[in-house]
Amino acid sequence: MVPAARAAQPGVARYHLPLSLQVDEPADTRLASASGASGSNVALSVPLPPPAPRIFAITPERRALLNTIRYAEGTWANGEDRGYWIMFGGGLMPSLDRHPDRVVRSARYASAAAGAYQFMPPTWAMATRSLGLRTHGPNAFGPQVQDQAAIYLIQRRRALHLADRGEFSPELAHRLAPEWASFPTLAGRSFYGQPVKRYEELRRFYVTNLLQLRAQVRARQEEALVAAAAAVEPEEICTPADSLRCRLEALEPLAPRSDAGRPGPG
Repeated sequence: MVPAARAAQPGVARYHLPLSLQVDEPADTRLASASGASGSNVALSVPLPPPAPRIFAITPERRALLNTIRYAEGTWANGEDRGYWIMFGGGLMPSLDRHPDRVVRSARYASAAAGAYQFMPPTWAMATRSLGLRTHGPNAFGPQVQDQAAIYLIQRRRALHLADRGEFSPELAHRLAPEWASFPTLAGRSFYGQPVKRYEELRRFYVTNLLQLRAQVRARQEEALVAAAAAVEPEEICTPADSLRCRLEALEPLAPRSDAGRPGPG
């Protein structure tokens, strides 16, 4: 995602995510004025509840971009959820209850990146604060949460409107290059001088994936229409149509509602 530190550098700094980090910034307080026994006003500090988390819609266009980021970062894993467990270097984290915040060293680099979008600990802390998400607890680093944080980072790079067009353009890749080192700049290089995916390779993956996602959506919509049509019971036709009963039944939908259950004037 962001540049990995070279392993040859001594004393690679590790970011420690504090256990006391709250869901969001401390709730604002309001001062309420209350009258005491002596008639003087007493200021009461009333804490407000934390704001609801921000939720981004996951459209086929956005999902295709998320999957392309996973492909570039080496966490695609054939679309399986296993990709959300991957740490830098390819190992799997023991739990999705929090960001592992663990530096892993390879032959050339050292990094604490983790998850499908290879979040660095400071980036993850910033995204969770901005979205009002928990930093630890059951599934606090789960797939849905990681997806939301990744879309937030795309929006933060002013690229979400480009993603919503359904096109993987060089400009889109360029705007995300500072966020994900595997994405190429307009010059075709990594923003951080690291190994980078070629634009055409990413574009081919994106186009193929988007077509598959849109086909899945259409298939689900067609299934829903078929199920809804099957659930509708055929209307019984009254025969013979010119009988008194059938003519009275035909008038029932046009008749005013009965006032029999309404209380009369006193």
